[in-house]
Amino acid sequence: MEKQPDDIPKPNPRNTISLKTAKEWTKRWRTMESSYNAHQDCKAFNIPLKDLKEAILEGAASVRAYIGVEKLKVEGENVYVEKLMIVGVDKNGKDMISSLDGISLDNEGGKIYDFSEPCPSSCDPDSPLNGSN
Repeated sequence: MEKQPDDIPKPNPRNTISLKTAKEWTKRWRTMESSYNAHQDCKAFNIPLKDLKEAILEGAASVRAYIGVEKLKVEGENVYVEKLMIVGVDKNGKDMISSLDGISLDNEGGKIYDFSEPCPSSCDPDSPLNGSN
């Protein structure tokens, strides 16, 4: 195995989610998107550079971001949190994840990373792209 530069971290499983979770979040986004955006304030996602490097560590030519929505219960109420999931993409433009059963990732089938933070609350209040200026 080729030695990695010191600034590229080793993969960290705590930043990954299951294929089942990713499918639930993307389906929820696609189902709710037409009415969801009208009532939510998500403007952007902050993606830590260290974590992005982790996502491409396995030889990806690029990364692809999927949009999803996590459903949480907070004090008995449904709360929805926007998610940006990152997967490695090979030189042929294919996601570097594999699932024979369509439910779980195969061993060595790539990883789905969830480490982004939605804006708000992870925003730059002074950015002209934020819409607050």
